[in-house]
This record gives sequence, C-alpha cells and structure tokens, in this order.
Amino acid sequence: MQTSVTFKNIDPSDSLSEYVSHKLDRFDKFLDNPAEANVVLSVEKFRHIAEINITGDRLNIYGKEETADMYSAIDMVLDKIEKQLKKNKDKIKEKRSGAKSKMKASGQEAVMPAEAEDRSQVVLEHIDYKPMDVEEAILQMDLLENQFFVFTNARTERVNVLYRRKDGNLGLIQPSN
Repeated sequence: MQTSVTFKNIDPSDSLSEYVSHKLDRFDKFLDNPAEANVVLSVEKFRHIAEINITGDRLNIYGKEETADMYSAIDMVLDKIEKQLKKNKDKIKEKRSGAKSKMKASGQEAVMPAEAEDRSQVVLEHIDYKPMDVEEAILQMDLLENQFFVFTNARTERVNVLYRRKDGNLGLIQPSN
C-alpha cells in the first residue's frame, strides 16, 4: 500500500511514519488491488488527532480519532478502518454469491427432498422439447450422447421419453390415455 504521512503542528518523526506504514500494511489482505493511504497526524493543544483516508479498489474509506496520545489515536483509527474494510469485503462477497445463486436459479435448481436430505441431491433441469418422430429422437439422442431424451411425439402430440437401458437397447416411455 502506498502511504503518505503529513504532520500538522508536530515535528515530523520517522518512528511515527514507520509505525503508521507498518500498521497499514496489514490491510493489504482486505484489498484486491493496490490502494493509496493518506495519513494526517496533527496536534491541537492537548489533543492528538490521527486521520486516515484510504482510496482505491473502487472504495474510499475515512477514519478520524483523537486522544491524549498519538500512538493510541493511530491504533484506534486503524481499528475503525479495519472494521470498515471487513464490512466492505463481506458486502462484496454477498454480492458475488448472490449473483451465483441467481444464475443457478435461472438455469438449474437444486432441490433437497425431506427424506433424502443426507443421501442425495435432486437437480431440476428446464428443457425445451419439440415435436418429432421416434426415429428422429433416436438420432438426436445418439448425437447428444445422452442417457435419455425428452420430446413431443409428432404422431400422438404427447410428451415421450426415450432412454438407454442397461442392456444397451433403447426404451420409450409414453403416457397412457
């Protein structure tokens, strides 16, 4: 993280600059891309004020704290910044997982029956079936190399299922009247 430290009404100190830079380096794990930190350390009478502004990775985080000691002010503002970064990281994770669940809901849905919760998972697939003859359905199934094929029988205008049996032959499921 690129850090710039500014001192107001206080003598510039390398130890304070190194302390702030070292503490800010731990925030790199929360940021995906490089960020820039602007730190302002100031003294007004007996108040020591630490302000930190982190910019980058499509976010802007600001924190300010004042105490009687500069090091404690830095620590307290860094705790505030850390909370904000964690909150932002969790929000991003929620958005990403929400997008995955929306994608899953639109294509395939996983449904867990009550009696089979610990054994297996049922996956529902939405398919479009078109009218065709049984011979054409056999050709389509061989082309797709599926174990079954759902289609509308052109002669009866009803949904049929063509499936590959364990003995290698094909089976046809037709609804009864």
